[in-house]
Amino acid sequence: MNNSIQHIPIMKNEPVLSYAPGSLEKKQVKAALKTLKEQVLEINMIINGQEVSGVERIAIHPPHDIKHVLGYYQKGDATHVRSAIQAAMDAKTDWENMRWEDRASIFLKAADLISGRYRAMTNAMTMLGQSKNIFQAEIDAVCEFCDFLRFNVQFLTEIYNTQPQSAPLIWNKMEYRALEGFIFALTPFNFTSIAGNLPCAPALMGNTVVWKPAETQIYSASLIMKILQEAGLPDGVINLVFVNGSTAGAEIFSHHDFGGIHFTGSTAVFRQIWATIGNQLSNFKSFPRLVGETGGKDFVLAHPSANAKAVSVALVRGAFEFQGQKCSAASRAYIPKSIWGEVKNSLLSDLQDMKMGSPEDFTNFINAVIDEKAFDKIKSYIDRAQSDIDAEVVFGGHCDKSTGYFIQPTVILTSDPHYITMEEEIFGPVLTIYVYDDEKFEDVVKLVDSTSPYALTGAIFASDRAIISRVSSKLKNAAGNFYINDKPTGAVVAQQPFGGARASGTNDKAGSVLNLYRWVSPRTIKENFDPPLDYHYPFQTEA
Repeated sequence: MNNSIQHIPIMKNEPVLSYAPGSLEKKQVKAALKTLKEQVLEINMIINGQEVSGVERIAIHPPHDIKHVLGYYQKGDATHVRSAIQAAMDAKTDWENMRWEDRASIFLKAADLISGRYRAMTNAMTMLGQSKNIFQAEIDAVCEFCDFLRFNVQFLTEIYNTQPQSAPLIWNKMEYRALEGFIFALTPFNFTSIAGNLPCAPALMGNTVVWKPAETQIYSASLIMKILQEAGLPDGVINLVFVNGSTAGAEIFSHHDFGGIHFTGSTAVFRQIWATIGNQLSNFKSFPRLVGETGGKDFVLAHPSANAKAVSVALVRGAFEFQGQKCSAASRAYIPKSIWGEVKNSLLSDLQDMKMGSPEDFTNFINAVIDEKAFDKIKSYIDRAQSDIDAEVVFGGHCDKSTGYFIQPTVILTSDPHYITMEEEIFGPVLTIYVYDDEKFEDVVKLVDSTSPYALTGAIFASDRAIISRVSSKLKNAAGNFYINDKPTGAVVAQQPFGGARASGTNDKAGSVLNLYRWVSPRTIKENFDPPLDYHYPFQTEA
């Protein structure tokens, strides 16, 4: 099959199933939940394709049911990181030299396994391990992950098809090599899809990977690895290790063959990683690629011409879906006085209607935050707002960790546009609102741009087109993903490529061709079909 130019299947976004009453998909995911609750899984690291035990056995609990044990994972140490690096380097030559169609087939098969036979199990493990309701799990763990896997193949072909022009007697070519060395994928707890994409995207382009997931996402990460192996991923291409971040960093960022990092997490951690790598540059074979999506303090700005009901629904969904544990979640809002009353009434009505509890009860909209550390941090902001004179908790504020890490959706009204919860990333179900005088709209636009160091997502609500145009221009650097009359979260692969700048990361746009360009090192090749046989040029001859 080397003598063919092959066309990939036409890629489409994976449809989101409804899980309506009586539907087959609802019955299947409930059965998967029941099966998992009756099991205690033993989860090992995967290094060079083999299950590897660690030095400590750690229990996994659902965030919404902390007394229940879903399973145990094997925590490793530095020796396991070194083994993973060696496995990645040993697998590198064969993997990068494999035909791209064969590499692509593995990830396309994985997508079909996830959207088919493993759909219910993928959703159920995300629901239990990360406390996501079925709709949030379906969007994330199945649909978005499949979209990443499939569209990345399309993006690969777009890159490989990008070739230079050739002059007469010359054939110019561009070869897109894998990076030298190995890639480190450091992945977050909140999206199963991101956890899967961060190692898979570089691997598709011919790189080999050491993957360290967040400890609170290991439950679903183990299934991703199982599916990739079933899809035909060769041993050593992606190596899954469960270790402390400091342990991984000490081994990886001092290794001569470190080639790059694919990261999603906090701004503080990414800055620390960047500094560490910068101090080690002389040790590396090449300048490493640093790709990171970090924090956000995402805004909703409403103009007096905005539809109040549309604003309130965007705030409810944008701030409180998945308990606000999205980098893109709406966490600060600027509402004009003229529509605040209507926005408030609608917002409070919807929040009062929301149920909170286990994702195993499909009637619950709100579930638990990820762990006790997150719970305590979020609660501290709420406690402060309940006592500060320039803040008022107008809804929610109740926190309870007796059975699970439950925090009621909380709305804070502040008279200070620079109040702490307007500026600092909380990463939980907390929305802070500043109500402004209508005539001060232009001043508020400046506030939106300057208040936060982040620039991930943001939204403008207005019916006045001139306002939309002007604000879009003035806030062009305030958000990498900008939304007009829509909530600032819910980006779709190949539709709204995701990423921000400033303190929100390198803006390499996951879900687009731009991200995959970061995992290749182009080589220009020039072939001369009729090389000159005389060094002289015409200018050397006098008439």
